[in-house]
Parts: sequence; structure tokens; C-alpha cells
Amino acid sequence: MKSGIASRRVLLADGSTADTVVTVEDGVIAAIGAENSGDVRDVGDAWVLPGVIDLHGDAFERQIMPRPGVHFPLDLALQDTDAQVLANGISTAYHGVTYSWEPGLRGRESTLALKAAIEAARPHLGCDTRFHLRHETHNLPAEAEVIEWLADGTVDLLAFNDHSHMTLRRIVEEGKSTRTEAARSGLSHDEFVALLHEVCRRQPDVPASIERLSAAALAHGVALASHDDYEPETRTWFHGIGCRIAEFPMNTPTAETAVGLGDPVICGAPNIIRGGSHLGATGIKAAREVREGRCTILVSDYYYPALVQAPFRLVRDGDCDFATAWALVSANPARAAGLDDRGAIEPGKRADLVVIDQRADAPAKVLATMVAGREAYRTSA
Repeated sequence: MKSGIASRRVLLADGSTADTVVTVEDGVIAAIGAENSGDVRDVGDAWVLPGVIDLHGDAFERQIMPRPGVHFPLDLALQDTDAQVLANGISTAYHGVTYSWEPGLRGRESTLALKAAIEAARPHLGCDTRFHLRHETHNLPAEAEVIEWLADGTVDLLAFNDHSHMTLRRIVEEGKSTRTEAARSGLSHDEFVALLHEVCRRQPDVPASIERLSAAALAHGVALASHDDYEPETRTWFHGIGCRIAEFPMNTPTAETAVGLGDPVICGAPNIIRGGSHLGATGIKAAREVREGRCTILVSDYYYPALVQAPFRLVRDGDCDFATAWALVSANPARAAGLDDRGAIEPGKRADLVVIDQRADAPAKVLATMVAGREAYRTSA
């Protein structure tokens, strides 16, 4: 069935804005222009934009465990998350699932259950929902299992995380509380610290494990990211083993190194909305990284609504033009993840579209989200 969306503000693949009609047929964009449009819905001055692609979102954890130790069924959590992402213009969502050395919410049992729940729920969800495995690199016993998942195609993005030494420093050297870790893992303070020391002693075996996992991912066409790189040398090493996405580099020199290597750089959209990192003075300012060309992708991280709002905030603050800002949440993440079928409004691309009412005195409002030509979300407006 052929249908069209008419708007005076359609963002085209070349970055220009046109007063035109986007024709959708059989799940793809069939044409740009009024001549082949079929039944047309006119949205006036509302933006018609490529659907948002979120490569890293873990806010769904709050639907699973909204309070410490309070759990809800995974199918319900995923259903509620689906409603949230669609209402925020996200047509492709990579759920960041952490597979850690710690038990509890991020342990093996929870990871297996969530992985299975995503696979079971996927056919019934409106958003194209994918599995982003955040592998804690010191979780060495999981290596063989992760390689199996890479081979069977159930991992869509693999990120290398290492929170072990950072957590050890924060808890043991700085004397910070383990309240969050205890609630998440079910361990006491002493039990968690003892496990942390044991895990950190695995460090000599970690680089070889990362190299084996990277080789397996590349062999099966799975995109790779490294998380929270602290030093340029670390990013250079990851680049050398085929891990090309720099996810949340911790400082400007590391981000500069990634850009120099031609690697996509991910920053968090909440950082844009809040005006800085939740880490405070130790974190980078994402808006400055965008403005100076060191951030090429934005993600929702821990707060879904931030992602659709961030491009408008960047434009309002004069950090970049709108086409550049929207590419941060559409074309650029599509390219980084190897999703060549989406991320831009042009004939032949998948019809993942979002209609947005944007006014100067209010947050941008998503009016409709279309996924593969199907209207997955729509307001009465």
C-alpha cells in the first residue's frame, strides 16, 4: 500500500530541508515529491526526519528493577520500554545489556534471561530492538559463551567494558559506598570487595581475551566498541584489533585520537541536555565535543527522552547546524553499526521516520514514529 507524508520541513539525505512529500510503499521510501505519493497526510510545519537510532540505551534496567531489589517481569519491562522509545522517536534501539563478573542484575543468570526475553519479545515490539552486549572484559569465564553468541547472530553490537579497576579505586582507595553495587549484585560490602580484588587479579589474561572476542565479532560482521577509554594509547590499541567505535572517551585527547583514526565517537545525549557529564568535573562536555568535531554519535545512555531533544538543543545553543545535529542520531549511528538500509530520507531506504513538532518555548514533541513503513506511535495531535 502506498501512502505519503507531506511537510514543509523534510530533512533530506543531502542535509537540505524541503517542502515536499515522502512516499512510503512496502516498508521503504519509494519517492520524494508529490507525483507518486498516493494517500497523503499533511503535517504542515512539523519536521519529518529519519528515525532515531540509539546505539546505547540501558534505561530499561529501571523498568526491570525500579527500586533496589524490586524486580518486575522482563516481558512487561520490555513492553514498557518499547512504548518509551517510540514516544521519543527511536525507531532502532540497541538495548545495552551488561554481562559482568558480578552476580545479580548484571550477572550470567540475568543476562541469559534478558537476552532470551529480548529475542522472544522482538516480533511483538514496535521498535526495531537489538541486543548490545556490554561485555565486562574481566568476565573471563564468559568468553567462550560470548563467542558462541557472536557466531549464532544474537549479538548486534559488542562493547568492551572495564569497570573493575575504576570500581576498586572508588571503593577501596576513596572509601566510597558500595550501596549501588550491593543492591544490584545482592552481595554484602565485604563480599563485593573480596570479589573485586579477585577479578582485578585477572588483568594479565584480559588483553588476549579481548583480541579473541574481537576476531570472532569481525568474522561474523558484528560492530565493536570500546567503552570509557581513558588514554589515547588505549583507543589506538582497540582500533588496531578492529574495534572502531569509541564509546564515551573520558577526555578530549582520547576523543581526538579516535577522530584522527577515523573512528566514530559516541557521547551521551543526557550530557547535552544537562550541560555536562553526570560525572561532574571529571567528565567531558558533549556539546563542546560536537562543536569542535570530536563527537559524531549521540546515544540515550540512561535517559531515553534526551536523545530526540539533544539535536534541537545543539542548534539552539549554536553548537552546529540542524543537519549536522540530526545526523548524530540517525545517519552516523546507522553507518557505525553497518545499518546501510536506514538513517536518511532517500528513495530505497527503509521507511523509519519521525514527525516532530518543534517550538521555541517547549521541548520538541514527537507526533508519530514510523518503523519500516508502519506507524508504531502516533499522538492525537
